[in-house]
Amino acid sequence: MGREITPGTKDGWAVLHQFFDVDFKNITKDDAEELKAWLNEDYKADFGQSAAFHVFGHKGPLCLLHFRKDFSLIAELEKAFYGLKISKNLRLKDSYISVVELGMYHTTKKAVENLDKEGIERFSDEFYEKLENNLSHHRENLTERAFCEIPKLPYFCFYPMNKKRGEVNNWYHEPIDRRAELMMEHGMTGRRYSGKIQQIISGSIGFDGWEWGVDLFANDPLDIKALIYEMRFDEATSLYGEFGEFWFGSRIEDLAGWLG
Repeated sequence: MGREITPGTKDGWAVLHQFFDVDFKNITKDDAEELKAWLNEDYKADFGQSAAFHVFGHKGPLCLLHFRKDFSLIAELEKAFYGLKISKNLRLKDSYISVVELGMYHTTKKAVENLDKEGIERFSDEFYEKLENNLSHHRENLTERAFCEIPKLPYFCFYPMNKKRGEVNNWYHEPIDRRAELMMEHGMTGRRYSGKIQQIISGSIGFDGWEWGVDLFANDPLDIKALIYEMRFDEATSLYGEFGEFWFGSRIEDLAGWLG
């Protein structure tokens, strides 16, 4: 099999998930208020936003989720965090680095079809130039979604995932038409949960150990369970999906109070 078409993307916020163990006994009221003020200040800033979540089970109890305009601000954020007094009582257990990503499978498919009709040789310099010109126009319309707010809903779930590169099922050997068709089906499943769940996909190829991270936010935690279960039956998942660990929890509105 030959080389296949890489779908275009619209990239947005740089994303950092931080998962902490918390030494509640040694946290003072002033320490807690300092962390709360730091998160609130960042949330109001035009360069990004942050939110805190209680993670259930042994992978908890605290997740800090950060969106920033670029990775240089992620670096500043990490350095500033370790300057807080409370940082000595928060032990980083895990983290995940990614960037908000909007896939453009259908748009890429249509653009490639038009270039094929023009008789332009695939993977030539002219092909890439015209493909990028087409995609760049559509990217402008996705800016608001790529720089969305962290949803203010009570429950959240985060997990990383890959597309399989096995000997039998290899996502990266499928033609763009096939992949676009499968992602369209996958998207239709998600649309049935519109109004119940807000989803943010972030790309992590080259940034972390998996290819994508998925954040789900909902009022009812059972909607998260139902969506993920139903999506397992989509071909894009049943034949090509691989998943890492899942983190599930609830949003912390009063962080200082939660820290006790």
